[in-house]
Amino acid sequence: MTDFAAIDFETANNQRTSICSVGVVIVRNGEITDSFYSLVKPEPNFYNYWCSRVHGLTCLDTDSAPVFPYVWEQIEPMLDGLPLVAHNMMFDEDCLKAAFRCYGMDYPDYVFYDTLQASRRAFPDAVNHKLDTVSALCGYNLENHHHALADAEACAWVARVVL
Repeated sequence: MTDFAAIDFETANNQRTSICSVGVVIVRNGEITDSFYSLVKPEPNFYNYWCSRVHGLTCLDTDSAPVFPYVWEQIEPMLDGLPLVAHNMMFDEDCLKAAFRCYGMDYPDYVFYDTLQASRRAFPDAVNHKLDTVSALCGYNLENHHHALADAEACAWVARVVL
């Protein structure tokens, strides 16, 4: 796969609508050509301890952030018909669909590919298939794991190897 958009969401709590940050990396002809990152005011707007512990974000970070529809207005033109790629796509696709429903937006049936499932086929003997482990197997050192843009970039690297 040479043309796609790698995407990653972080959530504030266990509700899939509670997107608090998003990272997108655009790959064309096998090369990263663009990227986007934004904090997002989550819906509902509260953080649970476990989610904050994973990504380090709190209400102090996102209370002044734009809501999802305004962030998506910036992302949508970047996608330009590209398939979406995510590591554990079920989570990210569920978040995207939930946010579209929450804000009454028409979901355009994005095509998703999953680097988690593909990495299980490509690296069956790996100690695990977490994004940081798999990205290292693909020659990419994921620093700042669980930062949405860092994870999207790692996913893009993995996708170029396993998809």
